[in-house]
Parts: sequence; structure tokens; C-alpha cells
Amino acid sequence: MTVWLSVLGLGEEGTDALAPAARAILQNAEVLVGGERHLAMVNNGEAERIAWASPLSRTLDDIAARRGKRVAVLASGDPMFYGIGATLARRFPREEMTVVPAVGALAHACARLGWPETEVEAVTLHGRPLELLNAHMLPNARLVILSECGATPAKVAATLTGRGFGDSRMIVFEHLGGANERRVDSTAAAFSEARVADLNTIAVECRAAPGAVIRPRVPGLPDSAFENDGQLTKREVRAATIAALAPTPGALLWDVGAGSGAIAIEWLRAERTAQAIAVERDPARAARIARNALGLGVPRLEIVTGTAPQALAGLAEPDAVFVGGAVRNDDLLETCFAALRPGGRFVANAVTLEGEAALADFHTRHGGGMTRISVSRLEPVGPAHGWRALRTVTQLALVKEGAP
Repeated sequence: MTVWLSVLGLGEEGTDALAPAARAILQNAEVLVGGERHLAMVNNGEAERIAWASPLSRTLDDIAARRGKRVAVLASGDPMFYGIGATLARRFPREEMTVVPAVGALAHACARLGWPETEVEAVTLHGRPLELLNAHMLPNARLVILSECGATPAKVAATLTGRGFGDSRMIVFEHLGGANERRVDSTAAAFSEARVADLNTIAVECRAAPGAVIRPRVPGLPDSAFENDGQLTKREVRAATIAALAPTPGALLWDVGAGSGAIAIEWLRAERTAQAIAVERDPARAARIARNALGLGVPRLEIVTGTAPQALAGLAEPDAVFVGGAVRNDDLLETCFAALRPGGRFVANAVTLEGEAALADFHTRHGGGMTRISVSRLEPVGPAHGWRALRTVTQLALVKEGAP
């Protein structure tokens, strides 16, 4: 294949910082694609110029229509770090592209602060919900956040303060790496700038105040972390269920009969690149799942409102399936298992005798392992304490035959 699509990272220094080979790509380009700010940096009067449009798919179609021409796409910093390079690589064959990165915001911020990049968690709020931050607020965490606009730092400060992390150190960098670079140091609670330059990067050193609610990403959040109407896989069983499902990078989970969405949410929190679809027939519960997903920092959870197995038609093929409700429905179990990719994990929980019988029948046909999970919690009994047993859960877990 011929390389016709070049993706060039530009820093605040502009084209002067480009290597000679990258400058040659720009000067010889027949088509330039980028934002107005980047396009203004390039002195190539003969090239066709295309500015990013909304929706982005329109510009991607424009690029595809020019296949065979010398197309140069201008990006900020490292195009493969939450940048347009990753989007283009999903659309066009890698063999047709060349990517030339510049020093990105993460590297610049870590260099200014003396933070090892390997010990920093990168978060982008550019084009994404602010609630993503909720999954990253942990004591001693170091975050580098890519902003949506000049109002983002104030919103981040308010979010941190509202969650008990007002003592967190916040450093806001404007125009990193350029002649107009500026730095604002503060704590989240004391941050007072309503707006900064739109091109900004936020560094946060998380510090929790006494009494702050800590939500680690290890499966088994307290039951109180989820808004629910009683349809909730309890903490101890939930941790065992996520362990049986075994989240892996990029894997897609179907959470069928999702209730509060706790299984899908903990799956997503456990693996940052994983995907999940929560299927719930009750609209009120589906709305509750959405609120839980936002509150716990996983707004990427897809929610399908409908009755399974009919609602499963047309969904992307899953790498793992959890069935937490209506396990008496043999058609549902078989439909979910049939949809599962080879090598995928299938887990179903039951709390009734009829549900346990359905799992036993399924086990006879397909194998796997069955486990009974019994949990008791200490509770007050008058002036003393005693153990209260929760409903025993029967869990079926198996891996579908075939190579993953």
C-alpha cells in the first residue's frame, strides 16, 4: 500500500520545531487538514485546506475522498495520545499512514513538575463528560488532565472540592511549551480563576480530607455506593462475580438484568479500556444505572432498555456475559451463551431454588463450575451484636470452548 496520509504533531512552537522530514511533508502536501489555529501556522499556499467540521465524521469522509493525494493532518502534540491519530488509525489502514509525534502535554507537564510519567494517570476531558474524573480521585494519585476549554480547571476544582479532595494540589498550565506559557498553582478549594486560556493542561496531586469518600477501583465497592431499589448484587458476591468474569483490556461485557448496573460499572472501573452494555427492562432502573455510572466515573457504559433475550438482538458480540436476573428463563441463558465469543466467560447468579435448578440444568449441558456463596454480616441485636445471613447465592461460571 502507498502511504498517502500523514499525521503531524505540532506543539506551541509551531512548525519551527518540526524535523526536516516533517517540514518536507507539509510543504509537499496537496491537502492540509486541521483546526484553524494549526492551519494558520503552515505556509503552503498551494494546498487545499480543510478545517475540522462537526460532526467529525464529515471531515473523516472528506479525507477518505482524497485517498491517493498527499494529505497532511495537523494535530496537537502526540497524535496518538487521546488525539486524532488514534481516530484516523481506526478508520484507515495503518499501512497507508505515517505519524510524526511532537512532545505532548503529558510529557511537558511531567517535565515541569518532575513527575515520572510512569507514575501518572492521564485523563482527557476533551469531548468527554466531567464525571470521568470521579473514577480517578484517590489519595496520592497524580493526574494530568487534558482540558475541554478554559472553564475546565474551575469545574475540576469544584468537583474535587465537592468530593472531599479540596486540599489537592492543582497546577494549571496554559500554552505548554510555547512563548506564552503560564502556570497557576493552587489547591482545588482555593482555585479562583473562573476561566483560563482554552489551551490548558491540569495537573492534580490528590489529597483526601478526613471523611472523604474513597472509591478504589478494586471490585467490591460498598453497597451504599450504588443507588438501588434492592436489586443489587451485594458487595461480597459482586467482588467474586467480577473475579469470575475476569475483565481484560478492550473486552466487552453484557450485564443482562442489570438492576443497579453494579456489575457492569465495577467491570469498567477494573479495566480502563474495557466496554460494557447493561440490559435492563425497567426504565426507572435504567435511569438509575445511568446515574450510578456517572457518579462512579464510567459514563462510557452503554445502557439498553428492553426485555432480554429480545433486547440482545443486534448488540456487539460479547467477550463476557453476566446474567443476574431471570435465570429461570432457559431461552435467555442459551441465547446469551450462544452470543458469547469462543474463549469468553459466562457467569450467572441465582438466589432462588428455581434459579438454581436452571443453572444446574445449564451446567449439565455445558459444564463449568458451580459455587455457593454464603455471607453473614454483623449487626446490632439490642445492646449486643449478632450475625445476619444474606441470601445464599449460587454461581455458575464457565469459559466457552474455543480460542479467544
